[in-house]
Amino acid sequence: MSKCPCDSGREFDACCGPYLARTTPAPTPEALMRSRYTAFAKQDIKYLGETLLPGTQDDFDAEQVTEWASKSIWTGLEVRSTADGQTADEAFVEFVAKFTMDGKDLIHHETGRFKNQDGRWWYVDGVMGQRPRTVQKVGRNDPCTCGSGKKYKKCCGA
Repeated sequence: MSKCPCDSGREFDACCGPYLARTTPAPTPEALMRSRYTAFAKQDIKYLGETLLPGTQDDFDAEQVTEWASKSIWTGLEVRSTADGQTADEAFVEFVAKFTMDGKDLIHHETGRFKNQDGRWWYVDGVMGQRPRTVQKVGRNDPCTCGSGKKYKKCCGA
């Protein structure tokens, strides 16, 4: 038995193993992201292509991904945040994948977007770094965010 490369602390056969063996799909966006990291570590490039949302696979360059995975030593994974449940069909996972290439310690920091389609989670795309946060600006004449019923300019905005 060996530890899973995804740093879950579990054995490979009880963690990402069944997903990479294609016996069961990953049940959550985080599990899918962890299994994709493990696929990089084990150079299972076919799995990476198979877990892309159908319709987004056209720009997957298996040759380039194979080169990156084979030249890298994957040294760890840190899941920074999971944002399951914005909708039942979309979620985000922020992670840092650690690897060594050409003797240099490097990281790949990404917030991946996942979609649930036909009862299965798929990787869609990602944004390098943290997911951009959005803040809704309150106008002077909008109702106050504190719930007082007053206009913002007459309450907390005064």
